[in-house]
Amino acid sequence: MPPNEPEPHERKPSGDAERPIDVTTETLVADRSLGAVPVGWDADMAVTALYSAHYRSLVRLAVLLVRDVATAEEVVQDAFVAIHGAWRRLRDPDKALAYLRQSVVNRSRSVLRHRAVVEKYAPKGLPDAPSAENGAIGELERSAVIEALRGLPARQREALVLRYYGDLSEAQIAHAMGISKGAVKSHTARGMAALRTILEQLS
Repeated sequence: MPPNEPEPHERKPSGDAERPIDVTTETLVADRSLGAVPVGWDADMAVTALYSAHYRSLVRLAVLLVRDVATAEEVVQDAFVAIHGAWRRLRDPDKALAYLRQSVVNRSRSVLRHRAVVEKYAPKGLPDAPSAENGAIGELERSAVIEALRGLPARQREALVLRYYGDLSEAQIAHAMGISKGAVKSHTARGMAALRTILEQLS
C-alpha cells in the first residue's frame, strides 16, 4: 500500500513542465523516458527526474478525469508534492510512478466529489465567462469519444482512460484504482459496451 500522503506545501514546476499542456489524446502516452529510479537518489533528485519525465503525461491523464486543465495541473502538482514528502517512507522507490498514478486518480476522485457538492448547492447565476483553460479543454471535448466518456460512471471512465489513453496494463490499472484485476476487466468491459451505446446515440 502507498504511504499516507502529506499535505501539499509547495509546488515547483520547472523546465519542460512549464509549457502549455497539449491535451490531445494522441499525446497521452508520451513522456516515458524515465524508467526505474536509480539507487541512491534522494527525494529532490528522484522527484525532479520523475517530474521532468512524467508531469505532462500525468496532466493529460488527469484532464480526462476532471475535465479541466487548470484543475488537472493542480491535482498532478499536489501528487508530486506528496511523493516528495513521503519519499523516505516509500517501500519500493522503483514503483514511484505507480504511486503517482494512484495519487492522481484518488485526487481526481476527490475533486469530482467536491465539484458535485458545490454544483448541487451553488445558486443559479450567469454562466462563467470563457477562459484560456476552457478554450483548451473545449478543443478536446469536441471529440465524440471524449464527450461519450463524460457520460460514463466514474469507475468505468477511469478504467477506460487508464487502459486506452494511459496505455496501462490491467495490473497497473488495478493499482492506480485500488481494485482487483477482475474488477478492472469488469469496469472496462461494461465501459466499452456503454461507450458504444452512447456513440451510437450521438451519431
